[in-house]
This record gives sequence, structure tokens and C-alpha cells, in this order.
Amino acid sequence: MLRIRVLSPPEYSERARRLLLDEPGATHVTVFPGAALRPEGDVIEAVLTRECADGLLSALQDLGLERTGGITLEHLDTVLSDAADAAEAAVPGDPADAVIWDELIENTGEESRLTVSFLAFLTIACVLAAIGAITDSPVTVVGAMVLGPEFGPLAALAVGVVLRRRDLVRRAGLALGVGFPVAMAITGVASVLFHLTGLLDRTTIANIPQVDFIYEVGPFSLIVALLAGAAGMLSLTSAKSGALVGVFISVTTVPAAAFAAVAALEGSWDRAASSAAQLLVNLLGIVAAGAAVLWLSPRRRKLSARTTTS
Repeated sequence: MLRIRVLSPPEYSERARRLLLDEPGATHVTVFPGAALRPEGDVIEAVLTRECADGLLSALQDLGLERTGGITLEHLDTVLSDAADAAEAAVPGDPADAVIWDELIENTGEESRLTVSFLAFLTIACVLAAIGAITDSPVTVVGAMVLGPEFGPLAALAVGVVLRRRDLVRRAGLALGVGFPVAMAITGVASVLFHLTGLLDRTTIANIPQVDFIYEVGPFSLIVALLAGAAGMLSLTSAKSGALVGVFISVTTVPAAAFAAVAALEGSWDRAASSAAQLLVNLLGIVAAGAAVLWLSPRRRKLSARTTTS
């Protein structure tokens, strides 16, 4: 279940309180008059079922409380209450299938920022993938897949495309458009060092049967990317974040980017081109599948109309 906390100006508090009391999926409704100091106002709290959260958030935002006060939402791991059990039973559907659009936008927007930590993780993942390719070590390559942070911007890009949110598209595009070239360039520098120390030469990357999936692009490359993108978006919309690990180790975005840099510096242009194609197929497949999942989710059109005018 979830806890919602609303900071409301006194003139809107009664309407906000009534929204919570009229919602069958809300319980433990508590009002603290005048408790909020910055911004000033009343504090209203409640425990919600996940299934009713999206509609309730929309109704509260229709009051303009995100501008004049504030709305916060947090997950509760354990709720021991007959009233909470009754609220859960009163709302149709399953919590795992409920989509909270504002939460999705907030999470993907945060994960899509071009930050020093994003660049660091992506660069380390690419160098690790390059080492995995050079040593023909699938375990190392899989570790690089898990470490790569690229799914956040890809998910944000899908959300931005579907909801016509130019801010999300621009932010995600910047993270990917800057992140991958920087990570590949640093991987290239690392490859030069490996070459100078005798750890890498063209014959090394010519015989890597355990990890040749990195650059062998084909129909299944697209199929896997589509399945991974769909699974990843479902895990975000249903709050089953554990499934994201499976997504990370299914696609070869980071290894393909890394190997493209390594192969190009070693003059293996055919494998560099194949790796670049593998990277492009995976990126497009993930975004397309993620967008398709969102298109099929409830309330997409209503939210799109609201967010594009805000």
C-alpha cells in the first residue's frame, strides 16, 4: 500500500479531505490543521491502495495543490490493519497491475539525467564489457550489462514519446547522446593502453566464440530487445523492480558500444559496424516496446492531455 501526504491551503483542505474520505481505497485519513509551515497550510494524510492512487492524484492536482501546497507519495512495506484490508478489497483490480503515471514520470525523469554518476557508471560498464570481450569472458560481459545505467534514459524516452513530453525526450536524448560517445571514447583510450601493453591486438578479438553475440546482429537481436523493453516498462509500471535485472542481462547495448570502440581502434571495421548496428537495434527495440506497453496502459490519453498543458 501507499501513504499520501497532502499540504493544502486552508481554503482547499475541506475539498481535499472529502476526496480522500469519498475514495473507497483510502483509509487512515488524518488531518492536522495548520501543521504545515513552509508552505503554510494543513496536512492531510491517508493510506491508499495502489489501484486508486492514480485517479486520486489526478483529482488532487485538479485542485492545484501541487502548486499551492504539495503532494507526496511513499510505499509502505507492511500495513497491519483491518481497515486497510477492507480498503484493498473495496477497489477492483490487483496492485501489481496498477499504473501510477505521476510516479512513473517522476522516476524515469530522475533516472534520465545526464550526471557525473551516470557517465561514470556507463563508462565503467563499457570498459568492463571491453575487457570481457578481449578475454572472451561472458561472465564479465554480463556483469557489464547489469552495471550499465542506460535503461533509465531509454524508459524516459519511451514515456516522453507516448505522453508528448518534450522535456523527458530532450533530457533522455541528451543523456544517451552524450553518455555513449563519452563512454566509448574512454573505452577507446583504455583499448589503446591495452594495445601498448600487449594485452590486446587484432588477433585477440578475432577469436572470441563465447561472446560473439555482442556483434552478431540478426532478427533475434530485435526480438530480444523488444521483449526486454516490454518487460522493463512493465516492471516500472507495476513496481516490480526486481525484474529489471533480467532486462539488464538480456540486451547488449553496453557490450555492443564497447566492442564497437575496441574493434574500430584495431581496424576490424566489419565487426565495429556490426557492433554499432547491434547497439542501434537494441536502443530502438527497447524504446519501441516500452512505448507500446504505455500505449496499452489505462488513462494514457487523459494524462497526456493534462501533462502537455502543464
